[in-house]
Amino acid sequence: MLEDNLGSKLMTAKEAVEKFVKNGDQLALGGFTVNRNPMFIAREIIKQRMQRLHVVCHSHGQALDLLIGAGCVSHLEIAYGGLGRFASTCIRFRKAVTSGLIKIEDYSNYQMSLRFLGGAMGLPFMVTKSGLETDIVRLDGFPEEDRGKGKIPSKKLEIVPNPFGKENDKVVLLPALNPDVCIIHAQYVGEDGTVRIKGLTFADLEQAKSASKVIVTCEKILSRSEIRRDPDQNSLPPFLIDAVVKAPMAAHPTACHYFYDYDPSHLRLYSNMAHDDNDFKRYLKEWVYDIPDQETYLEKIGVSQLLKIKADPTLGYAPGLDRR
Repeated sequence: MLEDNLGSKLMTAKEAVEKFVKNGDQLALGGFTVNRNPMFIAREIIKQRMQRLHVVCHSHGQALDLLIGAGCVSHLEIAYGGLGRFASTCIRFRKAVTSGLIKIEDYSNYQMSLRFLGGAMGLPFMVTKSGLETDIVRLDGFPEEDRGKGKIPSKKLEIVPNPFGKENDKVVLLPALNPDVCIIHAQYVGEDGTVRIKGLTFADLEQAKSASKVIVTCEKILSRSEIRRDPDQNSLPPFLIDAVVKAPMAAHPTACHYFYDYDPSHLRLYSNMAHDDNDFKRYLKEWVYDIPDQETYLEKIGVSQLLKIKADPTLGYAPGLDRR
């Protein structure tokens, strides 16, 4: 089988989390709101009762909300958390922030992308003019006692004079990010470990390049000859990837371009249950803790629903899908 050629990189979700994710790690999540979230690994992290994770994203959605709601996250650096029309602000994320259950520091999407890019390039910080004269640069999020501990920067950012500019010309210095682990979901991985992401890549590539370890779930394993065809379509080289988990529909209920659309039915179910603490506990039991594997999860979703969200192979999404 093709996946056998991946050798020790090929593992189950359980093995990947046990080997590479530890309590207190800084974790970068790939994907964006209702697109290509690494849901299979997020559910496994919850099942393994991971705690005190320090999550870093640019914008995120379902995986972030699930991890926060399950009590896995203590610190968060992010621009935005939302589930599209199903929750303009992620429901458990909002509850955790307003009740003080997690500590959060906010940046803009552009600033977070720059911070991952800085980490990927081996730089200590990045320079921008983005955010000047806004509350994002005026206000800190993390308390002073947390500063300089773990991967929390000693300060949120620094505003300094532009050394090449005129008087009163300011720039913003942003601390680079080097997460302990990055988890992403891709459409394809080659039998040599090459990753190919189709459609928008968001900040996935910078996140993966900046992280110490990278876990990838994928829809399909391609042969060496297939992945080498159209090499300009490949996204990440094999030497950056530490674990590959073959798991079709591992981003459900979020979308995976060319394979499946987001699942309005399940996201509506989640949105209805996430508002109430007891209902959310029932959701975790029914859709996370009591699900032994991905096959059981997909059986629970049901064939008819999976067919409804199947993407058109040319358009990349499911035309005519009832998104109400």
